[in-house]
Amino acid sequence: MPAPNRLAIVGALCLAGALGFLLINAGGNLGFVMELRSKKMLGMIVVGWATGIATVAFQTVTHNRLLTPSIMGLDSMYVFIQSLLAITLGVTFIGQVGVYPMFALNIALMMLAMMGLIAVLFRGKRRSVYVLVLTGLVLGTVLRSASSLIQRMLDPTSFLVLQGNLFASFQTVNPELLWVSGAIVAAGSVWLFRLIPELDVITLGREAAVSLGVRYDSVVRQSLLIGTLLVSVSTALVGPITFLGLIVAALAHQIGGSGRHAVVLPMAGLLGVLLLVGGQAILEQVFGLGTVLSVIIEFVGGIVFIWLVVRKVSRT
Repeated sequence: MPAPNRLAIVGALCLAGALGFLLINAGGNLGFVMELRSKKMLGMIVVGWATGIATVAFQTVTHNRLLTPSIMGLDSMYVFIQSLLAITLGVTFIGQVGVYPMFALNIALMMLAMMGLIAVLFRGKRRSVYVLVLTGLVLGTVLRSASSLIQRMLDPTSFLVLQGNLFASFQTVNPELLWVSGAIVAAGSVWLFRLIPELDVITLGREAAVSLGVRYDSVVRQSLLIGTLLVSVSTALVGPITFLGLIVAALAHQIGGSGRHAVVLPMAGLLGVLLLVGGQAILEQVFGLGTVLSVIIEFVGGIVFIWLVVRKVSRT
């Protein structure tokens, strides 16, 4: 089946999932129900799309389909920020400081961390993206350890409040942030899609890309920064979902029918939307919110990660 037809089918499934999420068992005050569900759905669309395209771009420039921005340490940075604020200023500070300042602070700190890594590791002739990835992995481990230490120092009430903020939940998406997040993700998507021709060439490797006239270092930096921005926005909006990008990127490469980024990027974004919207609809209507969608995604994502590692090892 041609790749455009596959994209159309996935797009139609996203539309069906969105309609099902909005309309199934939408009794009572229809206006109130539709307003509540539409806000949650918009949050899932923003997060699913941003995480999907950011992960594909990140995997392209690192030449490794096992890595995602979240695995590299962005989720750990978010957890560390929340834990540090809780221990220094108290959990009530997060609610008192205001929605927009807290949102901007989370994004700014995650972006600064990535920009610092890129500036240091790409300085002069040291331009290895692999060193950047390894540094990010080590940084993530250090931040997780530091967050765990801080959380042990909190009183039980503060710890419970903090834990509630560290699990991704679409039930508590702040509607005030939806439009800001949507605008940032839309701008980042346009920026990333302009790099599609260069990303296609980068898959051939650094030497081949440079010989074909691609500004390799510039494209890698831009892709990493855009990916970081998109994942930072989605994390600050709903919380960390570590393995979502890994799942949708793997599926996009499997069912996309083409290795071109003009197909794989939108396919990953649409699959991210489908997974979140469809999964949340099933969770609410079939299982009665017996669990949290992010927990299921983390469980399935861990299995997918192990499968990808085993498959890669068996091929070598």
